[in-house]
Amino acid sequence: MEERRLWFKRKIWGWYPCSWEGWLVLLILAGIFTFLVTRVEEDLLNSFIFIFIITVILIVICYMKGEKPRWSWSR
Repeated sequence: MEERRLWFKRKIWGWYPCSWEGWLVLLILAGIFTFLVTRVEEDLLNSFIFIFIITVILIVICYMKGEKPRWSWSR
């Protein structure tokens, strides 16, 4: 059975990048976030919608390419 390569490692709350692919995803989404929010700073509702969409995309990528989340009291 082939072991998959992780892009993100699990923390107590969330994930952190552990490979160059994970860092690349994080940088790209941060760039998109910065670009979109500076373009719609006058419209607060659109800013919140863009932030929500980018956050959901990042969570989905972390879930697919990272360690599976589980409850952990220590670590």
